[in-house]
Amino acid sequence: MRQTRFERLGAFPYSHEEDTYNDKHYTDDMPAAVKQERMERLMELQEEIALSVNEEKVGKTMKVIIDREDEEFYIGRTEYDSPEVDGEVLIGKESELTIGCFCNVKIHSAHPFDLFGSPEV
Repeated sequence: MRQTRFERLGAFPYSHEEDTYNDKHYTDDMPAAVKQERMERLMELQEEIALSVNEEKVGKTMKVIIDREDEEFYIGRTEYDSPEVDGEVLIGKESELTIGCFCNVKIHSAHPFDLFGSPEV
């Protein structure tokens, strides 16, 4: 993972899917606590990588679609991100933006899974 540096990665503890080959032929003998701990270690590493990747975007302008708004921000995603799965771009309300439309956003700070920016007018 350190070498590949996945921009996006989701992980879940392993579990047998009912009526699959593994379910019928193998025993899931790994304790749930061990699976959970391994998944958490994996995601901690991914959080470091994701922050590093997002920090590379600070200062850049990105094309963002506006999905919704809350009291503080318009919330969108870059043209590379999927809704409800990938990170979001939180955009200050300096300008009025239209839900469902694209706008150019200058990224000014980054968190592991989200970016913060301002609309370019």
